[in-house]
Amino acid sequence: MKNIALKVGAPIAFLIGVALQQHAASAAESAVVIAPPAVDEPANGQHTATAIFAGGCFWGVQGVFQHVKGVSSAVSGYTGGNARSASYDMVENGDTGHAESVKITYDPTQVSYGKLLQIFFSVTHDPTTLNRQGGDVGTQYRSAIFPQTPTQRAVAEKYIAQLDASHVFKKPLTTRVEPDKQFYVAESYHQNYLTLHPNDPYIVYNDLPKVDNLKRILPDQYRAEAVLVRKPM
Repeated sequence: MKNIALKVGAPIAFLIGVALQQHAASAAESAVVIAPPAVDEPANGQHTATAIFAGGCFWGVQGVFQHVKGVSSAVSGYTGGNARSASYDMVENGDTGHAESVKITYDPTQVSYGKLLQIFFSVTHDPTTLNRQGGDVGTQYRSAIFPQTPTQRAVAEKYIAQLDASHVFKKPLTTRVEPDKQFYVAESYHQNYLTLHPNDPYIVYNDLPKVDNLKRILPDQYRAEAVLVRKPM
């Protein structure tokens, strides 16, 4: 579960002080330079498609993809369980089948599904840790891809095999490919969290370095202005 003890009721000056201290340690947030997938989704002339990924806390995953060129929307939510359990309080128990996930709407003529996968594996999370990202532990923080088409499933599975065969990661990937799962939008206070709370210690330490890594490693895919979820949802 995310450590939110410092987010409620703490003096602002104390929060900022902690954030600045943790920012100095942000180099601990790593990214891996990887090759793009050898097999990608073929261009079909369409300008709108959807991808759904889970890679730990959705704040950081959403924040990264909101800075990707060709992405028109990145929404935090829950995928893998049913509608009755699609709420933060229930998902955080770790027994709903849901993962904190992000639904990405993108233009395939500007950014391919394979390029999104490359960003997902390289920048947003560590795909070799099972059911955890950093201090966030549980199946709700698993690494997972929820393909929306048979082609997306094939591209994802072949890319995982490609990355494992290349040994670019020190350990095998734990990422699960889970087709035919419904996405449910998360509560409004989870949307745009990285942009709205840049001084939150959790964001400073865990997530802002991911956006920096996107800009550094994949500069052609980076855009400075985030595309935000419109409220109310």
